[in-house]
Amino acid sequence: MSLSNCAVERAFIGAGCNRIVNNVSWGASNLVAFGANNAVAIFCPQKALIFTTLPGHKAAVNCTYWLPTSNIEPLVIRKAQQLGQHYLLSGDADGTIILWAVSLTDKKWRQVLTVPQPHKKGVTCISGIMFSSTEAIFASTSSDGTVNIWEIILPVTAQGDCKLSHLESLFVGSKTMVTLALAELPDNTGHVVLAMGGLDNKIHLYCGERTGKFVRACELKGHSDWIRSLDFSLPIGKNGAGETLLLVSSSQDKSIRIWKMVIRETSDDPERKGVIGLASYIEGPLFVYGLATYQISLESLLIGHEDWVYSVQWQPPITSTEGRGYLQPQSILSASMDKTMMIWKPESTSGIWMNVVTVGELSHCALGFYGGHWDPNGDAILAHGYGGSFHLWKNVGIDSENWQPQKVPSGHFAAVSDIVWARSGKFLLSVSHDQTTRIFAPWLTHTGDRCSWHEIARPQVHGHDINCVTAIQGKGNHRFVSGADEKVARVFEAPLSFLKTLNCAVSQESDVPENIQLDVQILGANMSALGLSQKPIYVHAAQESIERPDTEVVDTLETVPEAVPVTLTEPPIEEQLAWHTLWPETHKLYGHGNELFSLCCDHEGKLVASSCKAQTTSVAEIWLWQVGSWKAVGRLQSHSLTVTQMEFSHDDSLLLSVSRDRQFSVFSIERKGVDEISYELLSRQEAHKRIIWACSWNPFGHEFATGSRDKTVKLWSVVNKSSVKHLSTLPPFSCSVTALSWLGIDRQNNHGLLAVGLENGSIELWGLSAKLEDGCMATVGFTVNVVAKFDPFMCHASTVQRLAWRNSEKVEDCKSNQLASCGADNCVRVFEVNVSHC
Repeated sequence: MSLSNCAVERAFIGAGCNRIVNNVSWGASNLVAFGANNAVAIFCPQKALIFTTLPGHKAAVNCTYWLPTSNIEPLVIRKAQQLGQHYLLSGDADGTIILWAVSLTDKKWRQVLTVPQPHKKGVTCISGIMFSSTEAIFASTSSDGTVNIWEIILPVTAQGDCKLSHLESLFVGSKTMVTLALAELPDNTGHVVLAMGGLDNKIHLYCGERTGKFVRACELKGHSDWIRSLDFSLPIGKNGAGETLLLVSSSQDKSIRIWKMVIRETSDDPERKGVIGLASYIEGPLFVYGLATYQISLESLLIGHEDWVYSVQWQPPITSTEGRGYLQPQSILSASMDKTMMIWKPESTSGIWMNVVTVGELSHCALGFYGGHWDPNGDAILAHGYGGSFHLWKNVGIDSENWQPQKVPSGHFAAVSDIVWARSGKFLLSVSHDQTTRIFAPWLTHTGDRCSWHEIARPQVHGHDINCVTAIQGKGNHRFVSGADEKVARVFEAPLSFLKTLNCAVSQESDVPENIQLDVQILGANMSALGLSQKPIYVHAAQESIERPDTEVVDTLETVPEAVPVTLTEPPIEEQLAWHTLWPETHKLYGHGNELFSLCCDHEGKLVASSCKAQTTSVAEIWLWQVGSWKAVGRLQSHSLTVTQMEFSHDDSLLLSVSRDRQFSVFSIERKGVDEISYELLSRQEAHKRIIWACSWNPFGHEFATGSRDKTVKLWSVVNKSSVKHLSTLPPFSCSVTALSWLGIDRQNNHGLLAVGLENGSIELWGLSAKLEDGCMATVGFTVNVVAKFDPFMCHASTVQRLAWRNSEKVEDCKSNQLASCGADNCVRVFEVNVSHC
């Protein structure tokens, strides 16, 4: 029997946002785009779910921009929606810009084109303007000192081609521009104004035609530090005449300036000509373009933020009550590194601009915001922060404004190095080079009819990049061991608050069994000042009220606020995750001489194996630790370089390890007493021509697979626990094999499914059908066939670091099984694999 095709569906994507300005864009489609390393991620704010990621960039994504955006005329947006497609531009750190298209009906994405003549260095900002539902101009700026301007003609049908033409390149010199804004000049003649700001503290205005020919118009001086954000309003005028254009700018000087551009009747003003006085400074510069003369003046100076203001944005226009035309709300959103977003509006009587709404994170959970964005309706605002996190507030007030935080997707903001399923597959643990450990789990809705995946805890926030993790199996409380760029492995145990939260996620009830409540006397954990060890908060201590003197400073950079662990009755938001869901550290495991690299636990929860980075045989030894006493009970020597992955066989009698030295080793493990084990090296073979990155045991026997940089996967069998025999080799892959995970399908016939992760982010499923020796059940080989190659829009955009099946054996009454993966694209993914007809 050979395995047929498998149906694969996307169940969950967790990812954090790249920590850079201009990385996020909220389009008129009500979808948010952001860069997650070299992938472009798309999420829906209403559902708090990441829909998909777009592979194509080779470097980190710096900026995104929707066509149409929400800050254009509503009539143009409606016409664009009738065409059934929206478009997205994304620019990366290599200077490449890609145009994507999404169908509004089936939400399917495709890569339309890569913009030719890329920048020589990273793209820092993309901005555009749509003249109609099919005509647009966009500009991009880069640290190479150039600003490129393009015209794009969008197709009327989904099958049509986009026409892209390069209009002009402007060289701005060594002091590069980091922000751009485009608008039509208020003269109804199709002239375009381009504003750019950057490192010279000035705003530069260029004017041009739709066909290009941009000329310098004037400079706006006033800011005393880098210009970080610019945004034009739609023209504001009497009776819809469009006589005034407003430009808002923000800077690292902590201020926001609003500039007003109006048409002057004539430039030959006898009172103005040749006179340089106070009035000329207040009125601002004049410039002539076409047949019109424009005057720019400083409308208002907004002071309120206490740190760099990274973004400013006008509230999107709304359709007028008559249904014709639009209204441009006099409302500006600003986001700053002082951890706040502010909404500014002019006071009704005096017209003075005031801060009317302030939202933000006023504790140590966030280190500032890189950008703020309006939703298309103007009733929700989104920020992305230093920790790769999103923060969403929605105005839920009826008679008055009431901005309340909302759920958003979350995830790691650096490469995810390892994942592991907890006991019984109740939740998924992931660790990352962003120095955090996170827990993702399905959360049952209040109706109880479906689950949606969310990050429900952040048990470890560390001071070093975390490389590996393993969950302790067997009975007892949930525990895990993590290893980072340090010589110590750290053991963590679930606090009572997490156990209640997990119970609530699974069954909507927060009560846990009384015996567990008696055993677990730790409610949560506090972070230490140096960010390494996490101290427990005991149940009886949390119940005592601690009175602080009024003079004591609670929230400063020098103090660390105490966590308040609580039982969560709904998926948590970032402020809760970042501080109040820590697990206490119970033990430290000392022994290794270098940074830890790999961890694994046996299936009974009795032994943990660990390895570290190594270049000699003595340092490359594998340490065995007794769970509970946490004593070192074994030091296994075999490899000469770093052991990259280890795994116990499913009967826990064998330990498999693979290494950079191109060899695998199989050790026999035998328990002789409570604290005593014996071990022996059964076999060591140079199995591949390059580094071996991955290994996985067959759940039904002593067969295992190894995957290597030499682009091959080989299948092996341990014979009589004395030697290892090579069974077969899968056909060569297109690039390095970096992750493997074996799922058992049919125990009687020894059939399985091998998940293979590649360096380019692809994932494949291979069916393995055992060939049994006549007269006995010994496996002499496997018949292999590929049963699924994941869609590129489902896969990672860079190296797959680890694969893990939720249950290593197919559950009989379950039609599908879940495969988890993590990658260098900052993403944790869970797939539903339908194995009912495999």
